[in-house]
Amino acid sequence: MEIYRGKRLSVEKREVTLPNGEMMERVIVHPGGAVAILPVEGDDCYLIRQYRFAIDDYILEAPAGTIEEGEKPHETAYRELIEETGMKASSFVPKGCIYSSPGYTDERIWLYLAQDLSPCSDFRMDEDEVIEVVRVPIKDLDAMIADGRIADAKTISLICRCLR
Repeated sequence: MEIYRGKRLSVEKREVTLPNGEMMERVIVHPGGAVAILPVEGDDCYLIRQYRFAIDDYILEAPAGTIEEGEKPHETAYRELIEETGMKASSFVPKGCIYSSPGYTDERIWLYLAQDLSPCSDFRMDEDEVIEVVRVPIKDLDAMIADGRIADAKTISLICRCLR
């Protein structure tokens, strides 16, 4: 039974049968798919410092965004990189996908390494985003993850998939 439907997600209450035969009632969040992009240029990468209202704080993360209706993940990656950083890439290398939190959501995030970057004149940030682009030396990423400066799960996964 659907208990909520918004512009970008729906929430459903469903009775599920577990592998052991037990029946349970569960709530599942369906936000749709998303992408995350690690733009790399030489020995540096670009992250964004973005305000996230759910945690009421700024967080350092990879550019990312929701896949629009009819859009393919690589098209979303191309669009989101421009929208969030003002850069475009001539090379997008797919790095698989991750599930953000499979205990309650079916969200799948496709990961991309973006290379051969150049400024894009069509740069227009979404109205509801407060973003600062931050250039980070790749050699500093492990320490930033270890000390918590990078705490976003999709960004940590993306760094592991792209730079290991």
